[in-house]
Amino acid sequence: TLSHEEAMVLPGEVYVGGDSHTNTTGALGAFAAGLGHTDVAYVLLKGKIWFKIPSALYFKLNGKLPSHVMAKDFILKIIGDIGNDGAAYKTMQFGGSGISEMSVEERLTLTNMTTEAGAKSGIIEPDQKLRDYLAARGATKYNEVHGDQDAQYEKIYEYEASELEPTVAKPFSPENISAARDLSSIELDKAYIGSCTGAKLEDLRAVASILKGRQVKIRTEILPAAISIFKKAMDEGLLKIFMDAGVVVGPPTCGACCGAHMGVLAKDEVCISTTNRNFPGRMGHIESKTYLASPLVAAASAVTGKITDPRDLK
Repeated sequence: TLSHEEAMVLPGEVYVGGDSHTNTTGALGAFAAGLGHTDVAYVLLKGKIWFKIPSALYFKLNGKLPSHVMAKDFILKIIGDIGNDGAAYKTMQFGGSGISEMSVEERLTLTNMTTEAGAKSGIIEPDQKLRDYLAARGATKYNEVHGDQDAQYEKIYEYEASELEPTVAKPFSPENISAARDLSSIELDKAYIGSCTGAKLEDLRAVASILKGRQVKIRTEILPAAISIFKKAMDEGLLKIFMDAGVVVGPPTCGACCGAHMGVLAKDEVCISTTNRNFPGRMGHIESKTYLASPLVAAASAVTGKITDPRDLK
């Protein structure tokens, strides 16, 4: 999260990291890819690394997302369509009027979860929204890279924003998707709103729009993705909204996303989460279950205690 939140990586740069979700920063127009420990050690020693140039898949979104749909719903739809290995060692590029309409933070959700489709990287071309995002963080000098007008893609996928709906990935794979409304009978023990995927400032604002004036029915934890996001959420009064709703607010950390701490799941617990993976044991006990969803769906579900489409929240 810090790589983009603090503008430590800029458009046109090559960025590698030891986290598989290093791909996230591709939303800034950089080539960003996760590496294994040995490769990271080599980069630290030599300052360079070998890459095979990945072929590119292009995902075009037409139109603006409806108010009840977020980028998380779109990327889950894509992963459901192409599978967990549908982009293996490929670059997933996103474009179209729907991407232009998205905020930079929403775009980060798309590139973040390219990892869950097996991609080497995800990328979005720089535009004025990105320039404004970087300028707000003190970055104004960089070399943008844009695609050629006659660029060739291995395959082009096209989606209509108006046809997308709140989507949930069922255990035990991000590709195992269903419409949120089709899962309304699933009872939950916990809601987890956190991680680099689902606890950016705009994610927290979306959650607050649901929780304001309401009470959560199940154990709910919110962990902002970075200390800067935590401070902004505090300044905006979001943390008060969360605590007034009965939420436990934790410190910025990966936390339960990787089964480390701060809300790991016990045996047989069922959780709805804004994180990126729901493999067996990912968030705690191997016999727990995690449903992946957008911040809006997770917040609505926290209020009802069952998986809930935000449109159906009374």
